[in-house]
Amino acid sequence: MPTDRRTVLADAAIDVLAEAGIRGLTHRAVDRAANLPSGTTSAYYRTRQALLTALVRRLVALDQAELQVIGAQTPVPRNADELATGIAAFVERRLTGDGRRRTLARYACAIESVHHPELREILVPRRNAGRQVVHDFLTAQGVADAEDRTITLLTCVDGLVFDRLVGGGTVSDQVIRGMVAAALR
Repeated sequence: MPTDRRTVLADAAIDVLAEAGIRGLTHRAVDRAANLPSGTTSAYYRTRQALLTALVRRLVALDQAELQVIGAQTPVPRNADELATGIAAFVERRLTGDGRRRTLARYACAIESVHHPELREILVPRRNAGRQVVHDFLTAQGVADAEDRTITLLTCVDGLVFDRLVGGGTVSDQVIRGMVAAALR
C-alpha cells in the first residue's frame, strides 16, 4: 500500500473512476474511497483536471510497471503457441481483479482524452519489456515488418480486451491463436 498521499489519492481516483465512471469522479468521492477527511483531495489537486491528470499518470505508471515485469519474466516465445499462451494470460489479467479495475479506468481515460489532448499525450503507448517480447518473437520468426505487426497485434489484443470488458464473456484460446497466426502471415 503506497504511503505517499498523492499516490494514495491517485489510486483511490482509479477505483472511483472504475466503479462510478467519469461523472462519478469527484474530489469528495476520492476522499471517501481513500478514507481521508473531506477536502483532502482538493488540497492536493485543486481542479478536477489536475485530479484526472494525476490519475492518468498513476495509471500509466502502474501499467508500465506491470508490462516491464511481464517482459522481464517472459523469455521470447519459441513458437506461436507460446506467444498465444502469453497473450491469453495477459488478456485474463486485464479482465479480472485489479487488472479489470485498471482496464475500466484506462478506457474511461482514453475517451476523456479525446477532449483533453494533454491526457492523450500521457496515454500514448510506450516501449516496455512486454511489447519487446512480442517484437522479438516476430523478428525471430522472420516477419519483415515486425514493428508494424507488433503494433497491429497489440492493437487487436486491446480491442479484444475492450470487447470482452464491455460485452462480457471470456476469450477463447482459438481467438487468440487466430490473432497470432494473422500477425505471422
